[in-house]
Amino acid sequence: MKVDGSYYRSLWWDAAKGVLQIIDQRVLPHTFRVQSVETMADYVDAIVEMRVRGAPLIGATAAYGIAGALADNPGDAAFEKSYKTLLATRPTAINLRWALDRCRSVLLPLPAERRAKAALQLAHDIADEDVEINRAIGGHGLALIREIAARKPDGAPVQVLTHCNPGWIATVDFGTATSPLYQAHHAGIPLHVWVDETRPRNQGALTAWELGSHGIAHTYVTDNAGGHLMQRGEVDLVIVGTDRVTRSGDVCNKIGTYLKALAAHDNDVPFYVALPSPTIDWTVADGVREIPIEARDAGEVTHVQGVTEAGEIVSVRVTPEGTKGGNPAFDVTPARLVTGFITERGVCDASAAGLVGLFPEMAQAAE
Repeated sequence: MKVDGSYYRSLWWDAAKGVLQIIDQRVLPHTFRVQSVETMADYVDAIVEMRVRGAPLIGATAAYGIAGALADNPGDAAFEKSYKTLLATRPTAINLRWALDRCRSVLLPLPAERRAKAALQLAHDIADEDVEINRAIGGHGLALIREIAARKPDGAPVQVLTHCNPGWIATVDFGTATSPLYQAHHAGIPLHVWVDETRPRNQGALTAWELGSHGIAHTYVTDNAGGHLMQRGEVDLVIVGTDRVTRSGDVCNKIGTYLKALAAHDNDVPFYVALPSPTIDWTVADGVREIPIEARDAGEVTHVQGVTEAGEIVSVRVTPEGTKGGNPAFDVTPARLVTGFITERGVCDASAAGLVGLFPEMAQAAE
């Protein structure tokens, strides 16, 4: 996608320097900063501190981390150490484990002397595949938006509500839930997007920055305004992303997604999840009981980051001194509250049968 008229992916390989380049998302939307990632400590910091964030982007970053590690030492022991180090960075987003397991299955059977070159190519492949997956998700989501637009009065925008930042900076490009929005906008369909504030970390501000950069009409609202807007008939469609989906269709996503799904269900608003297939965890059936929920630093709740009138990015405390903060980063929305999944292969029901219908090669894993 574009930033100030220039095309960017969320990460890219600098062949001349032999390092990964990322957009440091901690300082967005106020400052656009590119950072080099060189050592394993840099990769760990990038993921843990959310310089990169979003399940697909975390997976791609980890693949490049393996490539960097094997360039230094292609041995089995070095691989396993890097694998475990990266896997421990964040527990909920399944793309991290998916990318690392793919690296293990492809690279370890190779002779040690071939691993470094193959690892870098595999990281490139994973990044490129993510772009194409998200492009395809956008096409299938566009069809849903077209159907709604056809029922609207002439010129009336399709009103979409998002949650968290399922945008291009949470993936390698296009985004998951935002990909249909970009493609609808490019197709000339009038849109208006309700963008959740999404504390902690104000990730709705990242969505607003993205949409504004592409000229898509949007309004920034508090997280708890979603139900009110649905009651008033001001939301035609909810599209969210996801960090992990179980084989039965439960959805783990940014904290607050469950409440949006409840409000949508109560007001008969379609609630769709944009789902790249690497985000499906075929080993898990019950999302509430089986998915580990990351508990992040309480300071993300007790403090808020913003920019002063002088342009300085600062963090300020919003709670009384000494107040304890709780910060579960994700929640689980049961499949029964999800209208459907928008995947790279099409749209399906949020169920085991729906997922296997689009991904029949995984039928045995889903049993």
